[in-house]
This record gives sequence, structure tokens and C-alpha cells, in this order.
Amino acid sequence: MAAVDPNVDPVGYLGMTRNPDGSITRLPGPPPLATPASSDPSNNPFHFTKDVTINESNGNWARLFVPRETFASSPLKKLPLIIYFHGGGFVVMSVSTPLFDDFYKAIVTELPAVVVSVEHRLAPEHRLPAAYDDCMEALYWIKNSKDEWLTKYADLSNTFLMGTSSGGNIAYNLCLRVSACVDDLMPLQIKGLILNGPFFGGTQRTDSELRLANDKLMPLCATDLMWELCLPVGVDRDHEYCNPTVGIKSHQFDHIKALGWKVLVTGCYGDPLSDRQIELVKILEEHGVLVLGKFEKGGSHAHEFFDPSKAKALCIILKEFTASSSTS
Repeated sequence: MAAVDPNVDPVGYLGMTRNPDGSITRLPGPPPLATPASSDPSNNPFHFTKDVTINESNGNWARLFVPRETFASSPLKKLPLIIYFHGGGFVVMSVSTPLFDDFYKAIVTELPAVVVSVEHRLAPEHRLPAAYDDCMEALYWIKNSKDEWLTKYADLSNTFLMGTSSGGNIAYNLCLRVSACVDDLMPLQIKGLILNGPFFGGTQRTDSELRLANDKLMPLCATDLMWELCLPVGVDRDHEYCNPTVGIKSHQFDHIKALGWKVLVTGCYGDPLSDRQIELVKILEEHGVLVLGKFEKGGSHAHEFFDPSKAKALCIILKEFTASSSTS
């Protein structure tokens, strides 16, 4: 995001400008951080990484991460697979955003795990459900992939869908889709869902949104703008893509319960979105889903990207969750 006060200029904060006709133009930003395919430890002492194409026609790709020691381990032990969806309100950010680098490193090395971070199309050029469709396509690509890093080092039968912020929204909505077609994804077997500070909204303001309306990272004016830009034209913030608490059907979670999938929702009370995240945990509990909510005092939205100690603490939670879900 641009170095602009979001409470003063939310459009500029997203690196955009609003045209006289009301449309949005994306301003030129810094070039993405390229990471060449390499298993040379001099490039990164912690993990090896490479980029793979999923769908060239729509720019859908992914970045793979494997812990360095896994390449040399003998006998070889396959690791859990984390399929990760990045944040950015569906509007900004990329797999290659430098801000995410240390967080990838923490997940890959602290758990340890193989990570596939998925790139998807952004709004407003490509409104929802484009991001959901791209990430769903990525699951099928992984399922069919002959890439050696996946076939040799990743345990596809021990897979977790994880997302931060809007990526958590993606993981949640993908979970609803995937739970109804698990046989189609074999040998990819999902064990659990990790929603890290997920991005949800609604037309009725929550207490945490009002209390933190002028938050420096996620003020209401910025989140409102993100939803304006990413939701289908003509719908409001009570659309199912934005507000998971409306229009819930009695059978909506039946497949998830039958599969025994566990759901982890993490967050903090310093996040304007915390009330919505806590409400989702309550709804899942009421419908019999195996859900664990982990919320800490204070903090801020996505603070693990700015504070290494927060990233490490989160990874401890992730390690316990993935271990318990793998054995269930």
C-alpha cells in the first residue's frame, strides 16, 4: 500500500486515483520482487523457492517454498502442505510483495512445511469471484502437478488451506466449495482451514469497527473502499462474499463436519475486524464445526508481518494446530 494516510486519502492509500467519471486507475508501483528458481543455499539460507505458472492466460501463478534441510534429509520425510492465500483486500498486494518474505520464511522453517503461495487476479479489474476461481484452479493444478518439489517433498494427504486477511476470506469461501467435491481433488486431502485475521464485512457496523474506525492500517474508509472495488457490481456488504453471517443454510457446513475438518481462526482485539472474526467462530461452533478461536489482547491487523515475535508466536499456534489436525 502507498505511504498515504488512509483516513485522509483512502484511494491514494491503495495506490490508485479516482477519475472524474468515478472509475479507478491503478498507479504505477515498484516492480515485483523476482525470485528465481534455485536450490542454491547461497540464495537463501533458510528455504529454497521457485515460481510456477498455473494459468498463463490470466496471470495465475504460485511461489513454492521448501525448507532447505528437507532437500538433504535422509530418509526423506514428506512435510505438511500449506496452500496460502495472501492479503490485500482483494485489491492490492501480491505473492511477491516483499512484506510477506519473512512470514513465508517463518511458516516454512518453524513448522516446518512446504508452502504454495497462490497469486490471483485483483479487483477492481477482476471483481469477485475471480480471486476464488483462480485459487480453486490452483488447487486442481496442485492435485495434477508433476512438479518434483510437490511430489517429492509435500504430503498432499496432509494439506491445509491458509489465508491472511482477504486471503482468509478466500480460504473460507474455498472451503465451502471444496468440501462438496473432495473426491475430485484426490490425492489432495485437506485436513484443516487456517483463517488468520480474515477479512469480512457487513452493512451494520460492529463495536470493534466503530472503536477502531480511524485505525492507521485498516480504517473503515479503507475497508469500505476495498469492498466497493472487489464485490460484484450492484451488491452491498451483506453479500455472501463479504458477510458470512447472512443467509446461512442449515446444511451449509454438513460436508465440513462429515469430513472432520478443523478450523483455526486467529486474530487480536486491536484489529477493527475482530468482532466479525469472533462472530464467525461462534457461528461455526453453533453449527457443529470443529473450530478453535485464538485471539490475543491488543495488537493490530496483520501485525505478524511487521513484528517477528508475533510471526513466531503465530507459528507456534500453527504448528500445534497442524499436528493435532494431521493425527485426527
